[in-house]
Amino acid sequence: MNKALLLFLSTLFLTSEALSQDPGRFTEEVQEIIKSKENYPKEDLIVFTGSSSIRLWTDFKSYFPNHNVINTGFGGSQTSDLYHFKKELITDFKPQQVFIYEGDNDLNAGKSGFEIIADLSMLVKELILEDGVEEVVIISPKPSIARWKLKTAYEKLNAALEEVCNLWDNVKFVDVWKPMLNLDGSLKKDIFIEDGLHMNRKGYDIWIEQIRPFLFKQ
Repeated sequence: MNKALLLFLSTLFLTSEALSQDPGRFTEEVQEIIKSKENYPKEDLIVFTGSSSIRLWTDFKSYFPNHNVINTGFGGSQTSDLYHFKKELITDFKPQQVFIYEGDNDLNAGKSGFEIIADLSMLVKELILEDGVEEVVIISPKPSIARWKLKTAYEKLNAALEEVCNLWDNVKFVDVWKPMLNLDGSLKKDIFIEDGLHMNRKGYDIWIEQIRPFLFKQ
């Protein structure tokens, strides 16, 4: 990645950082995740992290029987929160590959796509250039019944995220938005639990079909 682009992304981050919320509200939850670190083999580790769509993947390990994966998702988080806890939730595990799901709560909280991309860009830059992560995979913010009114904003963000990911050789973009829609563009409503925001097993089955091809072979 060229120096001019890195400088631009750093400037974006400084703009966004001033608008971030206090991440301290997640300290207790993050401490519980840290306690689990010793339970995972250290070789070829793949971290999945981000907001509650990752955290609530309760049968997570069953989807990855042949991979050394860990779920460090924390519910309600925004991209700036993950950046704040990057060390605890990502780099301390020394992962080979990282899958990130953020942006969903950011948009719902009123953040612009500009701010979200600023936070994600700085996070990805540090993971790749400073922390030795071989590859980062960004999972697109998903559609949902609860936030369908923000459909246009989500679509614009996903298009922008894909463009940013394409600037890097070792950053990939997984589109889970389109597979969660019917052929006519309407939302598949039977893939959500009662809150209309989080997914049931059918929803996660859709996710894994899109994610599986991006997993490092182990």
